[in-house]
Parts: sequence; C-alpha cells; structure tokens
Amino acid sequence: MEGMTVYLFTYGYRLLKEILLLIGYFMIFGKCGAKRYKAFIPFVKEYTLSLCADREKDGRAYTVFSGLQLIINVFAAFIPKESMFVRVLGVCDIILTVTLLVYGIRIYLGLAEVFKRSKKWVVLFILFEGVICLIWGFSSKFVPYKKIDSISKNSGAAVSGVSADTISSGLSVNITYRRVIDFFRKRYLLKDIHLNIPKGHLVLLLGGSGAGKTTFVNAVTGYEKANADIRLDERDIYKDYKNMKYDVGFVPQQDLMRENDTVLLTLQDAASLRLPSDISFRNRKGRISEVLDIFGLTAIKSSLVEKLSGGQKKRLSIAMEYISNPTLFILDEPDSGLDGVVARNLFEKLREIANTGKIVIVITHTPDRVIDLFDDVIVLAKDRSRTGRLAFYGPVKEAYDFFQKKSMEEILLSINQQDEGGEGRADEFVEKYAELLKRKVG
Repeated sequence: MEGMTVYLFTYGYRLLKEILLLIGYFMIFGKCGAKRYKAFIPFVKEYTLSLCADREKDGRAYTVFSGLQLIINVFAAFIPKESMFVRVLGVCDIILTVTLLVYGIRIYLGLAEVFKRSKKWVVLFILFEGVICLIWGFSSKFVPYKKIDSISKNSGAAVSGVSADTISSGLSVNITYRRVIDFFRKRYLLKDIHLNIPKGHLVLLLGGSGAGKTTFVNAVTGYEKANADIRLDERDIYKDYKNMKYDVGFVPQQDLMRENDTVLLTLQDAASLRLPSDISFRNRKGRISEVLDIFGLTAIKSSLVEKLSGGQKKRLSIAMEYISNPTLFILDEPDSGLDGVVARNLFEKLREIANTGKIVIVITHTPDRVIDLFDDVIVLAKDRSRTGRLAFYGPVKEAYDFFQKKSMEEILLSINQQDEGGEGRADEFVEKYAELLKRKVG
C-alpha cells in the first residue's frame, strides 16, 4: 500500500509538472509570436521555445538528441535487463541526459536575454521549470523585446507584384515562391523572381552563398519544382517535363565521368542516355561526331579520360550534356580549377554556343575575367528574411549603372550580408528593382 502511494504521488507530481509546463509554453509562445498549439506537440514545443529564445541552432540539437534518447529508451524496454546491451544503452542515456541539460540551459539563457531578465533565472527554470514557465507566460511583467522572425509571404523585402510576359522564342520565368519545411516550420528559399531570356544570350547568374542560385537553377530546369510558371518557347517545362528534358541541359560543377573510359565511349554513353531512343544509329553517330568537333575533342577521342588535362575534362563534361542539343544550357562553375587562359577559351566556346541561338546560363565565382563575353546578368540576393530574391536582371552595362559599381565583385559585395563581409544592401536593391519592374509594366 505504501509503495502504491509513493507511485501515485510520483506520477501525480510528474503529470502536474507537465501540465504546468504545457500551459506555460502555451502562453510564452503567444508572447513571442509563435503558434500556441505547438506547445502540445512533442519535440516541436522544445524547438519552438528555442526560436522564442533566439537559439535556433541549440533547439535543433536539443530536438535531435531528444529523439535519440526516446529511441534508446524504446529499445531498452524490449531488451532483457540482464543483457550487457542494456548497460550500454544506460550509459548512452546518461550522456544524452547531460547533453540535453546543457542545451536546455543554453536555450533558457537565450530566453532570459530575450525577456531582458537576469541569467540567475536559469537556475529556477531547471529546478521549477513548470512553475517558472507559468509565471513568465501569465505575468505582464515578462515581455520579450523581440518576437520570432516570421518567414512568410509578407516578410523580407517588398515584392514587385508583377509577372514577366511569356515570350515566343526564349525562356520565361515566373517564380512566385519556392519553400520547404525546415524543422517544423516553412522556410522560403526563393520568392518573386520574374524574367525573360531571349535566345542567343549568354547570361551570368550572380549571387553570394545562400542566395538561391542552385535552387533557382533547379526550379527553372524542373528538377525541384517551385510554385512557378516556367516556359521555354511557350512550352510549360513543368507540365511537359518528360518531353522537354532533352531540351534542357545542366552541367554540374563536378565532372561525372569514368576515368578508364575513352572520350568517344564517354560521349557514346551520354548519347544513349540523353538522345531520344527512336533516333537512328546514323544520326546518333553524326551527332557524336559533331559534338566532338564543336568542343575540339576529335583529335583525342581515343584517349582515356584519366589522361586528359583539366580543360579537356571540362570540355568533355560539357559535351556530355550538349549532346542532346539543348535550347537551354546551364553550367555550374565550369571554370572551377582552370587557369585564366583555359577558362577564357572555355567561355569563348560558350559564347559561340549562345550565338547559335541557345540560351546559356553560367554560374561562376570569377566573372570579371570574362564579363565582356556575357549579354546579361541575373543578380540574386538574400533579403532580410534570408530568402533568395531578384536584385537585378538585365544587360551587364546597366547592372553597373544600377548598383553604381565598376565590377561584378563589387556588386556582389554590395548585396552580401554584413556578417559575410558585405555592405548588407540586398533589401535596398531588391526593392529598387521591384519598383523598376513596376514602372516598366506601367
């Protein structure tokens, strides 16, 4: 009877503590601008509290370790107590408990800072977590000086509210947004990107780290669909992806080739994958021969890939994608690892390809050495909500005038965040360009 009393008391205490904690979280979340219902969702509530405390990274770690501890406890429940493995799990459980305590302290320290309270409150949180959360949640004396940055359609720099008209010959891009679910909340990767690229243009895609260049490319090619309308020669890439995949080529930064194959065999394999299955043997052979000539690979077609120079490998990598004769051709840092002269020759070849009526979009970290070969530049920048936005699109000369800079490197510095060594003017230029688009439409 005495044991039952102790059990009921212990269970009742834990239940009361949990109820007080949930109510406290419910009220604190409301004060901090978070969704209050998240207080009742396991794991989500701890992560949301970290957002209130402006300690998002600590919240991620806390959530992951909480999940691991739960898995360990579940395993331990189904293993015989005399098993050696139970002891191992017990040690892991202790380590995770200590780890969670450390991250919990860091989160509560952040909460104290946000509520402008002494760090001594952290001790009370550890000892009387439920009661203290309840006090902080209900008392009007405890008010956060800032709320969670809501990543929504209305956050960040102002949107243009316009769309690009679909052109009959070229690429039309209208991206409303591209978002993902990141640790229980929506995060916008791209927003409000509208532009047209005529055929015959070589276009630079410029943007700092995290500005959304790769996400933009994936959205345009249909590899990762966005809430968008992407059309190539008025054909919808998303709706007709199966038939249009041969008309869109993408060359990744890494060379994906087998070192022990010859140049010719590499292109033959690429042709079998990239050309339509109903193409005749004669036409397939003719296309391979044509591409070998275009990229200056005919003389070394019997050479092994491992014997090629860096420039030759890069040309072969590009030729593999170009074998399908795409209308839209996108390359991610094709000059990576190449010296100035070799890189220049490569971009001159891309200029020639664009001149044949193709659309060529290139990402490069050293644009100024070849900028004279480009027609236009797309400038992507992270706005204050860390969403990739269109800061400019147009001829290279107009980009210099728009940003009042003399080089692409200076433009990049102007839009990069201050914590990245930039000027932190991304929102300014995003909104400036949005106003420019409105005037053009008007």
